[in-house]
Amino acid sequence: NMAVYDIYEAPNRDYKFVMQELFDVGELSRDSPEYADATPDIFEAMIEEGGKFLKENFLPLNESGDRQGCRYENGVVRTPDGFKEAYQGFCDMGFTGMSQSPQWGGQGLPHSLQFAIEEMVASTNASMGPYAGLTVGAFNAINASASDELKKIYLPKMCNGQWAGAMCLTEPQCGTDLGLIKTKAEPLDDGSYAITGTKIYITGGEQDLTENIVHLVLAKIPGSPDGVKGISLFLVPKFLPDQNGEVGQRNDVRCGSIEKKMGQHGSATCVINYDGAKGWLVGLENKGMRSMFVMMNAARMGVGVQGLGFLETSYQSAFAYAKDRLQGRSLSGAKSPDQPADSILVHPDVRRMLLRIKANTEGGRALSTWLSLSLDKSLKHPDPQVRQNSDDLVQLMTPILKAYLTDSASEAANLGVQTMGGHGYIKEWGMEQLVRDSRIAQLYEGTNGIQALDLTGRKMGAHFGRYLRSFFHPVSSFLDDHKTSAALAEFIGPLQKVFGTLQQTTAFVAQKGLKDPEEIGAASSDYLKLFALTALAYLWAKSAKVALEKLEDQSTTEKGYYQAKLLTARFFYQRMLPEATAAAKVVQAGKDSLMDMPEELFLAA
Repeated sequence: NMAVYDIYEAPNRDYKFVMQELFDVGELSRDSPEYADATPDIFEAMIEEGGKFLKENFLPLNESGDRQGCRYENGVVRTPDGFKEAYQGFCDMGFTGMSQSPQWGGQGLPHSLQFAIEEMVASTNASMGPYAGLTVGAFNAINASASDELKKIYLPKMCNGQWAGAMCLTEPQCGTDLGLIKTKAEPLDDGSYAITGTKIYITGGEQDLTENIVHLVLAKIPGSPDGVKGISLFLVPKFLPDQNGEVGQRNDVRCGSIEKKMGQHGSATCVINYDGAKGWLVGLENKGMRSMFVMMNAARMGVGVQGLGFLETSYQSAFAYAKDRLQGRSLSGAKSPDQPADSILVHPDVRRMLLRIKANTEGGRALSTWLSLSLDKSLKHPDPQVRQNSDDLVQLMTPILKAYLTDSASEAANLGVQTMGGHGYIKEWGMEQLVRDSRIAQLYEGTNGIQALDLTGRKMGAHFGRYLRSFFHPVSSFLDDHKTSAALAEFIGPLQKVFGTLQQTTAFVAQKGLKDPEEIGAASSDYLKLFALTALAYLWAKSAKVALEKLEDQSTTEKGYYQAKLLTARFFYQRMLPEATAAAKVVQAGKDSLMDMPEELFLAA
């Protein structure tokens, strides 16, 4: 029995491709003084080191962590056996402070490198990821908005992983609609606040990995405006720091219970009760949403990258099974006459599933690398125009990355089960855990329906469509540059066509949406899919161009690698890109068939 739990090789070669051949990660060290040390060699070495560490330390705890889960005992949460040691090793390697500023003890490395590590964390042990990932998010929010005094106390210990962070938004009566928050913050004489209320679904809100947990809590100060305009952000530690900044007395923050979930059993999802807990304002009164969105954007990219990690593991696991599993004979005659049957890789339908996962994995990695390099440029590039244009791309494409990659990940895990047949459904083979673990990624940090609304309702029209130009311009120039290329003709024609469809559909949605906002809601998910497939088509055409050049070059030693890129690009164009046309047709159908059904007829007797 070849359980998929042991199968994982870090995608080092593909990272080298997207970072050095498709895009040029060297731009960061050349253009931005703060990234001078982050050369392509450093990227390559750290991705290799990271993958090796995670395979040796996180992967072996994946199955046991799922079976054992977190345990809740009167207010205390125990993570699965081995998690604490593995987490400590992760901190010791410097992975918790990779992208943080050296001022707080971080390494000041680019976010694009950190996201590569985050992908491999999700591939090896998805339950471990959020403990570290949310600490980075909390660090960023404190760094962006808090007073110097708070920064000095909290940031160094969050940077080295000694203290963790938790993001506390959701309450029993409000998830996406944060205007309904009831948690209140009463001002105290010493400038701090007493926080009272209940938060649910708090990942890592209580755990035994770190000596302290820093809760970032959305709450309302009495007398503040209604709705989201009256929400403030507070820093509420589990233990109050003493005068030396070390862990002091216990704050009135308690974990009431942990959720029993479909998957990610090693990740503690907590109900947290604040009973007059001491907290400090982060940023300005009633501007908590702005401070929290510093976390949300990075977290949404992080969840997209987590989807990528699930895609990679699903692919490697399903392929390993398919190549060794002997069933039936090829439709064109036996391929292994010396064996009792051929491997299931001879069957077109098995290849359909595997190639679909492969195309989404490698296309997704190209997309996440493009965005994460843009994120680094938006923060550190010396030219303000480059910074703005890069930020525009990140704002526009983050909901697409999050939704498309997590939808693809859940699909990939299910296709992995399908590839393995009955074995896929049996626990000990390991594939069903991926189905359960990947499912939440479509929900947290904003469901994918919300991501689609963010794209169509907010990003599309922002600054009179300025964000759209950050994507439309590079695609237009790529098409212009290669319209006469015979070698690329099989990609340029269809790319031109789908790009035209995206532009027309964008105009259609914008026009209809002006008159009727429900039209935007009705179009959003299919519009996001159309946009995502167009983005992947652009990146696959670019990848094919690199592959063709390398295959022409006599000195290329890895012909097989580039041949596979070219063949995967062809598969994407011929068997996946047509779905974009269907998505556009659905958008054109408008809202009527959705909204005409009266509520009482949904279950008409």
